[in-house]
Amino acid sequence: KSSKREWKPLEDHSCTDVPWLLLFILFCIGMGFICGFSIATGAAARLLSGYDSYGNICGQKNVKVEGIVNSGLDLTHKKYVFFLDPCNIDLVHQKIKSIALCVSACPRTELKTPADVQKFAETNGSTLCSYELQPAEYTTDPRAAKLCPKYPVPESAPIPFFHRCAPVNISCYAKFAEALITFVSDSSVLHRLISGVMTSKEIIMGLCLLSLVLSMILMVIIRYISRVLVWILTILVILGSLGGTGVLWWLYAKQRLSASALETQIAKDNLQALLIYAIAATVFTVILLLIMLIMRKRVALTIALFHVAGKVFIHLPLLVFQPFWTFFVLILFWTYWIAVLLFLGTTGSPVPNEEGFVEFQMAGPLKYMWWYHVVGLIWISEFILACQQMTVAGAVVTYYFTR
Repeated sequence: KSSKREWKPLEDHSCTDVPWLLLFILFCIGMGFICGFSIATGAAARLLSGYDSYGNICGQKNVKVEGIVNSGLDLTHKKYVFFLDPCNIDLVHQKIKSIALCVSACPRTELKTPADVQKFAETNGSTLCSYELQPAEYTTDPRAAKLCPKYPVPESAPIPFFHRCAPVNISCYAKFAEALITFVSDSSVLHRLISGVMTSKEIIMGLCLLSLVLSMILMVIIRYISRVLVWILTILVILGSLGGTGVLWWLYAKQRLSASALETQIAKDNLQALLIYAIAATVFTVILLLIMLIMRKRVALTIALFHVAGKVFIHLPLLVFQPFWTFFVLILFWTYWIAVLLFLGTTGSPVPNEEGFVEFQMAGPLKYMWWYHVVGLIWISEFILACQQMTVAGAVVTYYFTR
């Protein structure tokens, strides 16, 4: 007699981890508080409209900052932020080491001399030198060397929605990327990486599309070739491990027998690296073969699982699109997270620094809010991924137990 199954997965289900769910809801409320705080304190206006080195928000009237000469200006008609030296980047403090000004228009052509900057100001009404200099003084005042932009002034265009004059030529950003990589490793790696990606971007995109199409096809035919597929994959993994290990040992023996190749320190380092790789590959291959030997009886279970998985995708075709929805939700959340992080970077009260310019700093416990924000990135991202896993699991369980 077949006993009645007591567990009914479609009926006997309930909420689990309720305390953690309540804690997660409270945490999300805290994330909302951080977003509201950054917007309420004026950070949104400073981020979207931009501000100069004297604490003035571009495109509006401003309040005087005590101790700062050029603060409190009416910049209603100057809506764009212009950096005198946009490529001078301070990696340690993560900011552009340049005077920022509010201007009425970005230079759309390259300006090579002070006379060109003066003509641009007289023609377009946009002064690219500091506020205390008049356009007539750009070529005569000795202070112009410090208060005017670095020459040549690159052609720039305003960034959409953020009102910053950004150089059109990407060489400035390439210098920044190179400096960033140099800060942590060798810059030649960056050049090889960028050049390789740029020359092969069509091939990379094509291969990504091809892999997606092949994955779709494989999900459809997997139920018909599950047994053959499992054995093919198993044999390919074993042969690949053995072949890779053999090639590494062959390269090591070939280089070791070549006496002339060991004359330089670099050649000796390469030989030692090959030996380490060969030993590591050998250990990996031995462990893999032992695992295959011990778990050979589990192959039948794997074949059965593949077969059921193929049937699931036949009966639940919309399950294929679940990762796309998850990716879309993650993109939306990451966009929100980055926007709030930028808001946090411009929150705080204006404080004069040692150079006579304004910096916005938060005092007390509020300056640690970005740590809370970072934890939110990890936790909420994992929650979104867990929602996908729960959705897939629920759909498959419903299919499996609904005969």
